[in-house]
Amino acid sequence: MRKIMWFCFALTVSTAAFGQDLRGAIEAYEQAHQKEIVANLVAALEFPAVAADEASIRRKADYLKGELDKRGMLSEILETEGNPLVFGKFSVPGAVRTLLLYCHYDGQPVDSDEWQQPDPFQPVLRDGKLSDSTKVLEIDARRKFEDDWRIYARSASDDTAPIIGLLTALDALKAAGVMPTSNIKVILDGEEEAGSPNLVPAIERYRDKLGADLLLIFDGPLHQSNRPTVVFGARGIMTIDLTVFGPRVPLHSGHYGNWAPNPAMRLAQLLASMKDPDGRVVIEGFYDGIDFTPDDQRVLDEVPDDLGELKRTLGFSEADKVGETLQEAIQFPSLNVRGLQSAWIGGEARTIVPDRATAAIDVRLVRETKPDDLYGKILGHIEAQRFHIVSEDPDDATRAAHARIVKVIRRGSTSAYRTDINNPIATQVVSAISAVWDGPIVQKRTSGGTVPIAPFIEVLGFPALGVPTVNFDNNQHSPNENVRLGHFFDGMVTFAAIFTM
Repeated sequence: MRKIMWFCFALTVSTAAFGQDLRGAIEAYEQAHQKEIVANLVAALEFPAVAADEASIRRKADYLKGELDKRGMLSEILETEGNPLVFGKFSVPGAVRTLLLYCHYDGQPVDSDEWQQPDPFQPVLRDGKLSDSTKVLEIDARRKFEDDWRIYARSASDDTAPIIGLLTALDALKAAGVMPTSNIKVILDGEEEAGSPNLVPAIERYRDKLGADLLLIFDGPLHQSNRPTVVFGARGIMTIDLTVFGPRVPLHSGHYGNWAPNPAMRLAQLLASMKDPDGRVVIEGFYDGIDFTPDDQRVLDEVPDDLGELKRTLGFSEADKVGETLQEAIQFPSLNVRGLQSAWIGGEARTIVPDRATAAIDVRLVRETKPDDLYGKILGHIEAQRFHIVSEDPDDATRAAHARIVKVIRRGSTSAYRTDINNPIATQVVSAISAVWDGPIVQKRTSGGTVPIAPFIEVLGFPALGVPTVNFDNNQHSPNENVRLGHFFDGMVTFAAIFTM
């Protein structure tokens, strides 16, 4: 027994020592090659790689294939019915496992007028977080880059920086003479920001290439504490449009107000009927099946959220009461009004009764909830509010037969996933990251965002983990998206720890 205990102690010490040595080697490489590393990131950001821009997406895919080739990977473009996937494979003699690394190389669309730079696809280096006092610096003139400096560009943090970071980690390991302990496969998605509509059939088509023991998703931000973070799941999403109809054409509100039904008001009443004043969804059965074991609750409670500071940062004082904390709240499905539209406002406002009003809704799913089931419950609630549901604009006969008409369009859905926090290979990842950063890390049962990972698990049958590395305040999906360089550099250490665990 004593021999076993001593062996475990020695193994722990040697793992910690290796982690610190590894961190030192990666950081030394980063310090010596900063200009080259940042130049690689800038080059990858200069493609206007929005999913709808097929030509730019194709150019970026070819560029990234070339970057995989440079690291000795067997790489290829995997064609789909839409944008291509980029695939690479790095085989290690004697490897005990295979890791499949998922990133996406497309970015969100941009509204250039909202950005504080001429072109969101021409990266800008600033000496800190964007404010009136931050200075723009020349990128090419730098040999030394400070941790607090940031690069502003679309897809800087979501998700190009992790791609360049993981490739640089392989460069650093090679320079240090350290071989990965796992076979490494890379799959880069060109449609993630558009919902990855062609990923599911592609997984089935290329399943022989994609087999692995663990899927790692390098997407999303670190926890707000900036501690290394591992995420065991992600919510899914279903999007729905609701359009309520009033008169056939907008009517003069003086002549017809109080008599012609106002669709904007009826839509507001319908939406209000779905939640109570504390933000809880009251649709029957919406939260069915959600429960936490004591172990689940421990994991949720150990996430070091500073909720008071977070509310101050985000600018509100009272949170919805779906859960006791943010971490509890995101374990439940949510119903969010993401956009409203009816007639005109501002300087274009007119004294009319609108002809229609539309709400765009997203429903975030958890592993216990299935999209078809939840969609049926939403339809049942709408019908209970005395609305007649249609799938296209109503004709005259429909208008004459029904007082309340709503068009419901289901746009699509992606399922949630969640890996058991005690999964053995997941535990190895946590241990490796903890060792290299010399301390405990944040473990999240699930994240609020959605990644198209459930199909990998369903089709290929292996678990998945999220390992975010970019800064929390990166303006993901918003104007002035950025990546803090200190986080970018630290991410390379985390990647190297995983590759050599």
